[in-house]
Amino acid sequence: MTEQPTSSTTATGTAAATVLADLPRTRTWQEDLYRDVHQHPELSHQEHRTAAAGASRLRDAGYVVTEGVGGTGVVGVLEHGAGPTVLLRADMDALPVREATGLPYASAETATDPAGAEVPVMHACGHDVHVTCLLGAADLLAAHRDRWSGRLVVVLQPAEELGDGARRTVEDSLASLIGPVDVALAQHVLPMPAGTVGTRAGAVLSAADSMRVTVHGRGSHGSMPQASVDPVVLAAMIVVRLQTVVSREVAPTSPAVLTVGSIRSGSKSNVIDDVAVLELNVRTYDEATRTTVLDAIRRIVTAECQASGSPREPEFELFDRFPPTVNDAAATERVHSAFAAHFGDAAGELPLQSASEDFSDLPVALGAPYTYWGIGGVDPQAYAAAQAAGRVASDIPGNHSPYFAPVLQPTLDTGTSALVVAALEWLAPSAARPAGG
Repeated sequence: MTEQPTSSTTATGTAAATVLADLPRTRTWQEDLYRDVHQHPELSHQEHRTAAAGASRLRDAGYVVTEGVGGTGVVGVLEHGAGPTVLLRADMDALPVREATGLPYASAETATDPAGAEVPVMHACGHDVHVTCLLGAADLLAAHRDRWSGRLVVVLQPAEELGDGARRTVEDSLASLIGPVDVALAQHVLPMPAGTVGTRAGAVLSAADSMRVTVHGRGSHGSMPQASVDPVVLAAMIVVRLQTVVSREVAPTSPAVLTVGSIRSGSKSNVIDDVAVLELNVRTYDEATRTTVLDAIRRIVTAECQASGSPREPEFELFDRFPPTVNDAAATERVHSAFAAHFGDAAGELPLQSASEDFSDLPVALGAPYTYWGIGGVDPQAYAAAQAAGRVASDIPGNHSPYFAPVLQPTLDTGTSALVVAALEWLAPSAARPAGG
C-alpha cells in the first residue's frame, strides 16, 4: 500500500489547482476593474469610490462587510467551518503624480491635497493592482468554500502612502471587529518581470522616518554678513556633517540611508534670512540602527548650531513615520514552499527593499505573524532587454514614477494566484497547522 502525501504543500496545491481553475471567470472583470480603478485614482483618506466598489464586490461574494474602517477602509469577513483565520490586505490610495504613461486608460484626475492645493493623481505605486488582485482572490475563495475551512478576513486599507492608514484601521476597533488572526498576508507589485513572485524571511522593507529640522540664525543685509548668523551656511555645514552618520556611525553590515531632500531659507539674493528648514528622510531595518541615526542627527544639528552661534535651539519634528517590515521566518517558509510548488522557477527570493510600508502595523497590533512578498509587473521581454544592456535602473520605471505602468497580464493573474495559494496554505483543511509553524 502506498502512503498518500499529506504535507501542507500538497494539500495547498490540490486546493489551489481547483480554485484557480476558475480564474478565467474572474479575469475579464478583474481587467475591467483594474482599468477603472487606474483611471480614477484617489488620494489618501479620499478612497471613497474605490472602497465602494470593493465593498460591493465583497458583499456579492457573500462576505460580511464593514465600511468606513479607519476612515475609508473596508473589511470583509467570510466564515466557513472550523479552522485558522487568515487576513489578506491591499492598500487603495494613489499619489499626487501626473501620469505620463500614455495608456488609453491613463488617469487625468485631479484632487485637493491636505494643504488645499489642486494636484494631479495617479496610481503610480500599483495599489490598483493590489485592490484588483485581492478582490479576485476573495471572489475565487468564496466561490470554492468546499476547498477550505476557517475564516477569511479581507482588508482594503486606506492611506498607506501617508503611513497612517494601517494605524487608523487598528485604532478603529479592528481587533474587536475581526477577532484573533492566525496569519496576515500582503503583497506589492514591483519593477520585476511580470509572472514572478519573490519572498524573503526577516527584514524585507525598511522603517522610514521623515524629520523636519528648523535652525535659527540672525538676519542681515547680504552686504553685511558680519552682522548675521547665516542659517544657509549653518544648514550647509549640517548637510555635509550628516554624510558621516551612515559611513562612520553605522556598522557596514547594517543597511541605512540618510537623505536631505529639502532645504528652504530666504527669498532674495541679497537678504540673509534668520531661519532655515531642512527636511530629512531616514531608512533603517532595525530599531537599534534607527535610534543611532536619529540620535546622531539631533546631536550633529545641535552641535553645528552651537558652533555657529545660533541664537535659539534647533527644532525637530518627526513625521511620515513607517514601521519596518520584518517577515516571520516560519510563515514565510510556508508561503515560499507553496509558491515554489505552484509557480516553479518563477518563485524566487525578493531582494532587500529600501522602500517602506505600513502593513506591519496591522499584524503587530493583532499579535499575528505575517509575511509580505513581491510580484513582478514589467513586461518580461522589456525587462530582459534592459537587464542585458545593464540599464534596468534607467529603462524600467519604478514605483512612484509618472511612467509606472504594470502590464495587465500576467501581473493580475500572478497576484491573484499568489494570494489564493498563500491563503490556502493555512485554510486548506489538511494543510492547517499552528500559525507560523
